[in-house]
Amino acid sequence: MKTLDKIPTSKIERATKLISTGAKVGVNYLKYYGDKMTKTEGEAKENLNRNNAADIYDSLKELKGSALKVAQMLSMEKNILPAAYVEKFSLSQFQVPPLSAPLVNKIFKNYFGKKPSELFDQFESTSANAASIGQVHKAMKDGKELAVKIQYPGVSDSISSDLAMVKPIAMKMFNIKGKNSDQYFKEVEDKLLEETDYALEIKQSLEIRKSCELLPNLAFPNYYPEFSNDRIITMDWMHGKHLSTFSEENTDAVLADQVGQALWDFYMFQIHHLRKVHADPHPGNFLVSKSGTLIAIDFGCMKSIPEDFYIPYFELSIRENLQDKAFLDQKLLELEIIRPDDSAEEKEFFTEIFYELLYLFTTPFQEETFDFSDGKFFSAIADLGQKYAKNTQLKGRNANRGSRHFIYMNRTFFGLYNLMHELKSKNIKINNYKNYLNN
Repeated sequence: MKTLDKIPTSKIERATKLISTGAKVGVNYLKYYGDKMTKTEGEAKENLNRNNAADIYDSLKELKGSALKVAQMLSMEKNILPAAYVEKFSLSQFQVPPLSAPLVNKIFKNYFGKKPSELFDQFESTSANAASIGQVHKAMKDGKELAVKIQYPGVSDSISSDLAMVKPIAMKMFNIKGKNSDQYFKEVEDKLLEETDYALEIKQSLEIRKSCELLPNLAFPNYYPEFSNDRIITMDWMHGKHLSTFSEENTDAVLADQVGQALWDFYMFQIHHLRKVHADPHPGNFLVSKSGTLIAIDFGCMKSIPEDFYIPYFELSIRENLQDKAFLDQKLLELEIIRPDDSAEEKEFFTEIFYELLYLFTTPFQEETFDFSDGKFFSAIADLGQKYAKNTQLKGRNANRGSRHFIYMNRTFFGLYNLMHELKSKNIKINNYKNYLNN
């Protein structure tokens, strides 16, 4: 794979790259109008999506940082984007061009005053994995296999300007309007900045490892502060398949349930007991060992769940509460889905939408066990997403709804549901995590 000797870090360099990408997208639309003369509308639109996805992704993978992270986040939202975008953007989890060896050496010299070959007994100059914010190299020290994660230069400094460039596109895509929209972008900006703080990531990794060590079939790497700093993390090299690879290759239903139960318990324990959750559930952050142990390897993105959000959020997962009109009205106000200045018609419109969303989305919590391999449940979610995407009434209204905490909580659940479905886990005990609360 091609390596990068330089990453655009200045605002002008990054803006220029995005502008050139916009020009390519313009050319793709001209091709689209030409295709419509010789092809069906469906074929022409599919070609347009494929070409746009390729050009946009090619630009983002060279910019890296928050621009590529947004693509990674969108790749998990399978019900929002056309399939061509989901397929291409999902590559941001694993397949992006790595930094060249000279640039890696320069980063180490800046932070340690030494080249990696002078710090470790062995250091592989070719990265084993390159993603949106950093890349991983394999190393050896005193007989231990190590994973060394290096952050791309300029990532932290470019987050605010990147989001400012992405904001108009996101507002149009998700129909966000109004003066209160800044709170959502601030939430994303704060989380992305946290992800670039590797000292914070080590702290969070050690905390969650200690808190969750009693959960079965779950493992975490050790971390080595003496070979880590704000931009470099050194941890144990963990052996296993990425979760998506395991899901594709596994034919053992018992093993699928074992891994799925470990994943589900891990998330429910964090949410309900720790009130702080790993809010980046994509396949690149998990490995599966040969014995079926789930290995969690990245804790840069953690979301604290405040009590005044947690309580109403999960109270509405109880069907009796959802059916109680007065109770539902009160909780939608607390969650900022319904606003005090809404008209009666707006209140009715958005209450109906969110009732339908909540009723479907909380389905797994209504049973003692749930089958996440059930295609009907996930088809219903996809159909509902398409229904509201085509809703002309919704497009004409301000969809700027809900507490800022929804952004990462919904991302967590959408990502978790998708991973459970990919695993084809069938007999998952929903409240199994409670068995480990008093241990």
